[in-house]
Amino acid sequence: MTMLSTETTAATQNPLEILEEIVGANDWSFERLSAEEMLVEISGRWCHYRLFFFWQDDVSAMQFSCQFDMRVLPNRRAAVVELLAVINERLWLGHFDIDGEASSPMFRHTTLLRGAQGASVEQLEDLIDIAITECDRFFPVFQFVVWGGKSAHEAVSAAILDTVAEA
Repeated sequence: MTMLSTETTAATQNPLEILEEIVGANDWSFERLSAEEMLVEISGRWCHYRLFFFWQDDVSAMQFSCQFDMRVLPNRRAAVVELLAVINERLWLGHFDIDGEASSPMFRHTTLLRGAQGASVEQLEDLIDIAITECDRFFPVFQFVVWGGKSAHEAVSAAILDTVAEA
């Protein structure tokens, strides 16, 4: 791909500065691990979530993950991998994955900000809101597979009712 050069390149503002204000305004517990990393802990509908934000200045990208308070046992990992494929087909932003070290399900998304002055408050609020909404929506599905022994399709059918019209 041909790259266009520009005479001046404005530095993209670190979105973690804005996130720190959002987190503080919501009275969420957080730890700023470094200038590029932040950990936030919040309560969702079904469990506690750990939100990780990682800013990569060299590519102007922010990696975000929202990790469940749930552990996938080795004997259920294959069923959860199948579930990830079924769930991810239903998402329009981000995806679900399993953390390799903690063996926990998580929602992930990377936001590219190259060429922008930085992320807006609204963009970051929407990112958090979408992640929490999707995690709350799919937590019971993961429970059905991890602890209930259901298949991916059985769990999704039992837990998710997509509304077609208003009642």
